[in-house]
Amino acid sequence: MDALALRERLKQNWAGRLLLLAASKIYGAGVWLDKACYENGWKTVKTVNSRVVCIGNITAGGTGKTTAVLLAATVLAKEGIRVAIVSRGYKRQQKGDDVVILFDNPDADWRSAGDEPYMMSRVLSQYKVPIAISKDRAAAATEALRRFKNQIILLDDGLQHHRLKRDANIILVDAKNPFGGGKLLPFGNLREPLSALKRASLVILTHCDQVSERELENVKDTVREYNDLVEILESEHHPEYYFDVCKGQKVDLQKIQGPAACFSALGHPETFENTLKGLGVELKQVWRFPDHEHYTEDNLYTFEQTRGNLPLITTFKDFVKFPDNWRDILTGGVYVLSINLRIRGGDGEMEKFTNILYPKFSKMK
Repeated sequence: MDALALRERLKQNWAGRLLLLAASKIYGAGVWLDKACYENGWKTVKTVNSRVVCIGNITAGGTGKTTAVLLAATVLAKEGIRVAIVSRGYKRQQKGDDVVILFDNPDADWRSAGDEPYMMSRVLSQYKVPIAISKDRAAAATEALRRFKNQIILLDDGLQHHRLKRDANIILVDAKNPFGGGKLLPFGNLREPLSALKRASLVILTHCDQVSERELENVKDTVREYNDLVEILESEHHPEYYFDVCKGQKVDLQKIQGPAACFSALGHPETFENTLKGLGVELKQVWRFPDHEHYTEDNLYTFEQTRGNLPLITTFKDFVKFPDNWRDILTGGVYVLSINLRIRGGDGEMEKFTNILYPKFSKMK
């Protein structure tokens, strides 16, 4: 039983709810104490010789953080700004504080870096963006600067990481489920109280096309209760193309419609599945796994034996976790859906995003 299923089961009775609420209080105390230690100088904040911008969220999973990091890195790299990404590498197999660098090394093992950093390195390979991974993100930032002399570091999912000093915080809020039920983990999905929105230099609402204008305004009103001066941008996730992993080529979205199968290990798999349905895909078979799940040969044999020759669709994040011999198991018709993040409102709204990333950016254009 995964954590979400366990939580829902516990909520079915008063004893379980009481246990979850008590756990949330303990978790909240830990969050407050960690932050207080840095604010009061009991723990040292590390400063590095580069602009540092954090892209994170206040809820667990599903906001579209990775696509926001990819958009930021791509925009900066295209303008010739030397950018690096620092990530913890959640659930990577390599333990300790050693720094792993992904840069121009496509044969690197994703297990030592984590699935999301490895996926980002593949997507950003043409832009030569280094990614430094370590539990000690200050050490990762220091190593990236030593090797690549970056002008800006993007701190991936680091809002609750206070050791590395940052110049700006971009907070993503999922418009579909903005505030995690209003409760801290594990009762709800909040990583920290809504007062964390006070630290935002910019707020980006994601999945805005999946809610009404009234719902968007309600989310904005809540954000402004805590940070009335912050800019709030709206965004949408748009599919770009399918990538045929067996043939190594892009496929137009219109080419795959009708019956298909899909699988994913995501925070909110229904978003991926709904996107496929919106593209005209009729999902006959769906497999869902816990977020960051590692795929085994048995998983792939199951997909192959039960899909009935239907196209098999997944995400980049999932594809990088295939076992090495996946080509011996999957016979063909395996596609990755590429999705990007778009800021609504044209060049003016996009400029607000880039100005937070790198204030000199607009002067260069």
